[in-house]
Amino acid sequence: MSVSTEKFQVIGPVDPIVAVLGGAITLPCSLSPAMNAENMELRWFRSIFSEVVFIYQNQQEQKEKQMPQYKGRTSLVRDFLTQGVAAVLIDRIQASDDGLYICFFKNGDFYGEAPLEVKVAGVGSDPQVHIEGPQEDGIHVVCTASGWFPKPQVQWRDPSREKFLAFSEVHAQDAEGLFSVEASLVVRDSSVRNVTCSIFNPILVQEKVKAIFIPEPFFPQASFPWMQVFVVSLTMLMLLSLGAGYFLQKEHSAKVQEWKVWKTLQQAKEEEEKEWKLAMKEADEFQRDLVSLGVCSLSAWRKAQLYADWRKEHFQIWSVTLDPDSAHPYLALSQENMRVTMKDNCEDLSDDRCSVLGAKGIMSGRCYWEIEISNRYLSKWAVGVCREDVDRNRKFIERPRKGFWAVGYTLGSGSVKPPQIS
Repeated sequence: MSVSTEKFQVIGPVDPIVAVLGGAITLPCSLSPAMNAENMELRWFRSIFSEVVFIYQNQQEQKEKQMPQYKGRTSLVRDFLTQGVAAVLIDRIQASDDGLYICFFKNGDFYGEAPLEVKVAGVGSDPQVHIEGPQEDGIHVVCTASGWFPKPQVQWRDPSREKFLAFSEVHAQDAEGLFSVEASLVVRDSSVRNVTCSIFNPILVQEKVKAIFIPEPFFPQASFPWMQVFVVSLTMLMLLSLGAGYFLQKEHSAKVQEWKVWKTLQQAKEEEEKEWKLAMKEADEFQRDLVSLGVCSLSAWRKAQLYADWRKEHFQIWSVTLDPDSAHPYLALSQENMRVTMKDNCEDLSDDRCSVLGAKGIMSGRCYWEIEISNRYLSKWAVGVCREDVDRNRKFIERPRKGFWAVGYTLGSGSVKPPQIS
């Protein structure tokens, strides 16, 4: 492991240095007998002298001749240079760092060198196992994994941990030098229900396994000649029947499809009308309840007016900022997204459900907010809360069954009605 000179010999590590992908390693060398190496030329290179990994000369690092793949990844550990011990640190280990290195010390006309072996290793992805389907007289099972270095070892095992000896294996390397593997196995014994694929890194002594269950119906069953003839005959008969009925079926399918579309539209229309009538009924019942509770409510309201801060004791004020992305095209928002108005050019308003959501939802707590409505007795409006998943793209009714809790106002015919609660 060393080369002698007249003045000293360079000694390197006897065993290979294991480096983990993405980590860091040091390549140490020392002089025997021990002497100060601060003023020596130190060089670490690969198989030939010009493949420079690191150079220390004139008491400083020389970067001009360094190989591009090592630039910015190497540094000298000089803590023990005065004792004849030096090491180069390599970080962000790559697959290409694997192999032989030479440690070279020169003092005047005398020099010495020693070899070092680096074994790079990395554990990649977990194996993925899937069933391809029946093949020959068994089931074809495939195991794949990637990102391993060096080339991993693959083993298939049955539930008793016995190894399958006969299987195919294909390896490939990517641009970074990492290995991917695909191992194929044909399971012919129908009594074997579980197989395990093992991917093993021999340097790090690390293993990743994946098992798969093979249902019994996947295994091909024994068949007789008469059965084969029957299957072929039945297949031909089915093909002839399908060919004869193809054109009739095509025309019939088109008519059936049109009828289904019409039926779906009719059902949707009936459902909307039914829901609308139910909503009107609920609104009338609620309105009657409001009238019956009017006396009590009036007394409570007068007490509340005497105590202006009752909201602040029981609720937290909620500042509402409107979300422009949720606004109906007929609505216009103010610059600060705090006010909403109907656009002036909306002469033909076919959709009477123009809505806009707040930018931030209420997740918990008891909140209140205050609104100011201009022209409130000459318009139809509602304000409140709704569930996040409500459908606002179709005609909707503001009531709890649909996910809406709102207070609103509807202009009556020739008279003014109080606000409606849905």
